[in-house]
Amino acid sequence: MALRKKINPFSHTNNDTGFGSKGDNYGGRFINKDGSYNLRKQGIPLRERFSIFQAMLDMPRWKFIATLVLCYLAANVFFSLIYILIGINGFQGFINKSNWSKIKEIFFFSTETFTTVGYGRINPIGDAVNLVAAFEAMIGFLSFAIATGLLYGRFSKAKAHISFSHHAVVAPYKDITALMFRLATHKNKHSLTDVTIKVNLSLLLNENGESTYKFYDLPLERNRVDSLMMNWTVVHPIDENSPLLGLTVEDMQNLDFELYILIRGFDDVYSSNVLKRTSYTFDEVIFNAKFVQMYHESDDGKTTLLDLDKLGKYELLDS
Repeated sequence: MALRKKINPFSHTNNDTGFGSKGDNYGGRFINKDGSYNLRKQGIPLRERFSIFQAMLDMPRWKFIATLVLCYLAANVFFSLIYILIGINGFQGFINKSNWSKIKEIFFFSTETFTTVGYGRINPIGDAVNLVAAFEAMIGFLSFAIATGLLYGRFSKAKAHISFSHHAVVAPYKDITALMFRLATHKNKHSLTDVTIKVNLSLLLNENGESTYKFYDLPLERNRVDSLMMNWTVVHPIDENSPLLGLTVEDMQNLDFELYILIRGFDDVYSSNVLKRTSYTFDEVIFNAKFVQMYHESDDGKTTLLDLDKLGKYELLDS
């Protein structure tokens, strides 16, 4: 619910986030944890809203492989059914005489035609099956060209290999408190240079009897690093410039608190700029806690070890 609460007047609002301000028109968080927008579009046909190319590039690896395999099997089952409907007598070279064995050999003939392998033992002799086989060979060429393009697109797509802590924390900072979260690159021998970060805060306020979202640029202890080799604890001091100044835990909960994080950097592997998004809602903020240290010296004293499994680990402090 929106809270009638006066926010620190010295905090800077941001009206350029791309999100609307009407509080009654939104459901759930603005940004999902994986960085995708919590938005589903409707009102026009699915064929105009859905991009197969984008879906194939963005889907998880196991889904991508499963989709290719299923499409390959479906195509060969489809052409096998056409061959069977035309008539098995349109082929020669069968070894086994049972119908089931012939159907299996027709299926494997289809796979050989689709992949242009063509071992040659079974071959079409009828005009109809020859025409279908010629068409299938063409579809096979096109399909593998598309699959190759998708594989290359996924392989070459610039990605920011950054992991974020699952929770943000509110912890003591100098003589005040601060809101913090942590991030790190998770690939071996991988780092980003000229890394910048921007953190926005959305709060649901009650203005003139209406629920309205206000967005604030949070000033950070540091919003840029030259090189992101290790972990980075991003710190927002809750001081006289913070919109969180004076708010209690209950206030933050009632204000529909959400942090929106956008990080950019240059990746020398891809020779391109990359970006990563995530967000934290009130339920993902731990109060009166601090992160545990992630890095330490190796046993031989020659290397610094970064424990990525500790990225999100924290310990509660005494009240």
